[in-house]
Amino acid sequence: MPTNFYMYFVAALIPMIIGFIYYHPKVLGTAWMKSNGFTMESLEGGNMPVIMGTAYLLSFVLAFGLTGSVIHQFNVASLLMPEVMEPGSAIQQEFSDFMAKYGERHRSFTHGMVHGFANALLFALPLIGINAAFERRGWKYVLIHFGYWLITLMLMGGLLSATLKFAQMM
Repeated sequence: MPTNFYMYFVAALIPMIIGFIYYHPKVLGTAWMKSNGFTMESLEGGNMPVIMGTAYLLSFVLAFGLTGSVIHQFNVASLLMPEVMEPGSAIQQEFSDFMAKYGERHRSFTHGMVHGFANALLFALPLIGINAAFERRGWKYVLIHFGYWLITLMLMGGLLSATLKFAQMM
């Protein structure tokens, strides 16, 4: 578990901020509304505290789930469970030595963005595309949403990769 757990709360703000900008009528909001058959009037009246609260909660879950993809060291520890959690165990010592040597490899904003790109391409695009096919939506709909998730996941991945810190196991 990261010692600066609060970064998940910060990362969960990224989808909210990007969505506010990206789906603004002067950016892609008008195209998004047209591809969905929405009007400004049809979007009024929603329970915004519930909508935004749900979106933030799910963004937090996304940030937490993205950690294993953008930080390779997180996965190394999972290979050694549960022995790595036993204080003073040989495996814990080996893991600590390994982390002392390689613990900061690939821990940059750029590296996290690469993994965010891969997640958008390999997960977000197929999920959006499958839903769009069954909802009888066009490629414009898919590309609008994919663009949003591409930007969002790249920024979230970059932030998490560059900022999450883990305590040494001893």
